Amino acid sequence: MRRLLVVSALLVTALAPCAAQAPEPANWRVALAQTLPLLGHRNWILIVDSAYPLEVAPGIETVETGAPELEVVRTVLADLAHSRHVQPYVFMDAELPFVPEQDAPGVTNYRSEVADLLHGYPLESQPHTELLGRINQEGAQYHILVLKTAMAIPYTSVFIRLDCKYWSDDAERRLRAIMH
Repeated sequence: MRRLLVVSALLVTALAPCAAQAPEPANWRVALAQTLPLLGHRNWILIVDSAYPLEVAPGIETVETGAPELEVVRTVLADLAHSRHVQPYVFMDAELPFVPEQDAPGVTNYRSEVADLLHGYPLESQPHTELLGRINQEGAQYHILVLKTAMAIPYTSVFIRLDCKYWSDDAERRLRAIMH
């Protein structure tokens, strides 16, 4: 009995430092690099603030980055620029332009920085609840990678719908016209 108590005490002592440490964020860059080649048109990559809800739909994968949001957006866009098969179509929350600085310190600077970062990309604003509904619906059929960041300003999430890079909407319309 005494031996069992000594072994138990040693185990508790040995494991205590591990239990006290916060878990490390997943290596989101590795997750992105491994997932991106598998993604295609109709898939999504979301770069979200820290209060974004953990989705439970089977097609939605959430990775905690622990990184600043603009760093994650910059990295995702760079990786997409080097992709041969997909390109981004960006959605932002329609509420973002109306969030006052006094209620969300830093939002003015964020709006300026994200606008510079997204300049030149197709961009559409939609109400946050509509975007969430769309993600929930599409997550039932298609994979969605959610990269959760350290951002603590509301309505700052960047929703990226992936489109085919080597086949345009115009090419698709021409194909459909020939088929009919």
